[in-house]
Amino acid sequence: MRVLMFGWEFPPHISGGLGTACYGLVKGMVHHNQEVIFVVPKLWGDEEELADFVNASDITIDYREKKFKSIWKNLTYLEVSSFLVPYLGPEEYQKFTDYAIHDRTDVDESIFTTKYEFSGKYGKNLMEEVSRYALTAAQIARDRDDYEIIHAHDWLSFPAGIAAKEISGKPLVAHVHATEYDRSGESVNKPVFEIEKAGMEAADHVVAVSQLTKNTIIRRYGIPAEKVSVLHNAVLDASIIKSKYVKKVPEKIVTFLGRITFQKGPEYFVEAAKKVLDRDENVRFVMAGSGDLLNRMIDRVAELRMGHKFHFTGFLKGEDVDHMYAISDVYIMPSVSEPFGIAPLEAVRHNTPTVISKQSGVAEVLQNAIKIDYWDVDAMADATFALLHYQGISKMFKELGSEELKNLKWEHVAARLVKIYEKTLAQ
Repeated sequence: MRVLMFGWEFPPHISGGLGTACYGLVKGMVHHNQEVIFVVPKLWGDEEELADFVNASDITIDYREKKFKSIWKNLTYLEVSSFLVPYLGPEEYQKFTDYAIHDRTDVDESIFTTKYEFSGKYGKNLMEEVSRYALTAAQIARDRDDYEIIHAHDWLSFPAGIAAKEISGKPLVAHVHATEYDRSGESVNKPVFEIEKAGMEAADHVVAVSQLTKNTIIRRYGIPAEKVSVLHNAVLDASIIKSKYVKKVPEKIVTFLGRITFQKGPEYFVEAAKKVLDRDENVRFVMAGSGDLLNRMIDRVAELRMGHKFHFTGFLKGEDVDHMYAISDVYIMPSVSEPFGIAPLEAVRHNTPTVISKQSGVAEVLQNAIKIDYWDVDAMADATFALLHYQGISKMFKELGSEELKNLKWEHVAARLVKIYEKTLAQ
């Protein structure tokens, strides 16, 4: 089978879990001898040659075709006053300044040049790029006929998937890695919600990364349950990583690693840290990441007078992430609403005991972790204290967790995805 797949990023140039998931899925597809045409806004030239990559920045669009005009009329366009990333908290969404349906005459003419150089980033022209990406997708879908099905990842690529389906008439699978309700709670950004809803409605089938996400899709977006399949994420390598990296401090280390945004629940991590330190001062807490709540977390740590035991590293990538897991005695993911959450699986690979919120998709597949409600900072503190002080508990989770990873491989996920493709084509 040959799949025309639209994503927004691909390793090594990524901003979060979306790019990692795309990489794992494509690698799993290759394992099963499936062919993928993977389209991204911008290629950097150092991507692993797993797919037939298409650089959207190289595509020339022929505007003489009437269908391109009709596609553009159906696209939404946002003007954004500051930089953003694919998963935003409510504070960042307040910076969105305008929303309108645009026709060809009332946008910058640069979007209608025959070729468009995508930034490949999440800057202030993001929604212009999302719209242009959809036009480019239509051109690619028209020019190529060597694929059977279309697959689009998350809201950034949904308009592209819709446009490709309109041009080609081939079925579309919409892959939901996160919803606007995960990112913002009840303070949803209406335009992004509408893009998500349109993508799911236009799709012939919807893939959700967890049952938690499927429930949201059914309840919040009105998509029929029979149209949605659950396909959990996995790990690229199930083997345990034995790092030689040694921590430079004598204390135990407890780590939060992720975006410092509403969705990830960083404030609960800070409050639990205070409760642990009240019982044992021989612990250091690390918050690794960046996001709109970073300054607020720094202020709260100062208010609680634990700055000497609390460290903010900023955004980590590559080997720095591996080193952080390696020196951590406990990893905590206190997410308020986590569609899946690959980070705990990576922590397990590094033999790091984990505490995860029950409000996460990974809790559906990772049995050997301590699960708490994100808001229950007392339970979070108790779990952390136990893992730090009772070696029998810590050892048990390390051993059982490593065994559990063997069933969480991307090739297993890809095999199930192929069956979803076959079912969708049959229908």
